[in-house]
Amino acid sequence: MSSVIPAQRRIAISIVSIASLGMWIKISGQGRIEGLVAPEEVVEGIRSYHKNIEDLDYITFSGTCEPTLNPGLGEMIRGIRTISKHPVCVLTNSSRVSSEDVRLNLAEADLVIATLVSGYEETFKAINRPAAGIGLESIINGLKAIMCMKERPRLGIEVMLLDSSAGYPVNSTDGEIARLIEVLKIIDPDEIEILTVSRPPAEDFVIPVPEMRLKEIARRFDEEFGRDRVKLVLKGLERKRSSMKHINVEEEVYDLVLRRPCTFKQICASIGIENEELTPIIEELLSSNSIVCVESESGHYYRAV
Repeated sequence: MSSVIPAQRRIAISIVSIASLGMWIKISGQGRIEGLVAPEEVVEGIRSYHKNIEDLDYITFSGTCEPTLNPGLGEMIRGIRTISKHPVCVLTNSSRVSSEDVRLNLAEADLVIATLVSGYEETFKAINRPAAGIGLESIINGLKAIMCMKERPRLGIEVMLLDSSAGYPVNSTDGEIARLIEVLKIIDPDEIEILTVSRPPAEDFVIPVPEMRLKEIARRFDEEFGRDRVKLVLKGLERKRSSMKHINVEEEVYDLVLRRPCTFKQICASIGIENEELTPIIEELLSSNSIVCVESESGHYYRAV
């Protein structure tokens, strides 16, 4: 994955979700952002690194912040195409898809996975806590506009469902699901991913939706959109281990948990190393206070300090 706003430079994001990972970040809306990564930095960073991965599926823009905040995203993608034949994916929280410039940048990608948590403004605000000026209607219209572009990426909608242990508004009730289906029919995406919280959320009262309920919701989506367009993502599924040539494994581990908290097993699978190799690295990073271990309902996660 490539982060277009690395941790040491990040200044603002547009949405901080209660289901998102790690620490809070200062929000300053959609104004001008200083210290962004230049397109040539990203391209040069990927030029040699992507060759170390033998089974690469996508070059993905994600990381510690929202990729679409960087106006050079489209130029980055075009630059990557000059050095790699691998398809490009962008993960977005959807906060800026109402901007035509942002949609044009996203159109350079092969695949865009955009988040949508509710079809109701009140629930959207409760879960995503957006900055001033970001509304659900503009996001829905922006996603629909992507689907209407003459030259567009494949669009997937990620529906992150959550429950609460404290009576907080959630998006997994029958009424919420019915409204989500209505909105998704308006957007008409190529694919829909149904999943729930797995990594440590920003708030302790956020809990995963039970697996049985997730499957029930997925069946409703199957009936409405067809099984070929709906993907149910369940925690605990085994992913194939990456095959990589390593230069600095400790640095790779730190970079991974800097982007998002991971379990021991997830780190091994993502980087392609054995348990015995990772154990001393985790111990060293913990002893140097570079990372911490965070407990959640789904296990122990490591994240960067």
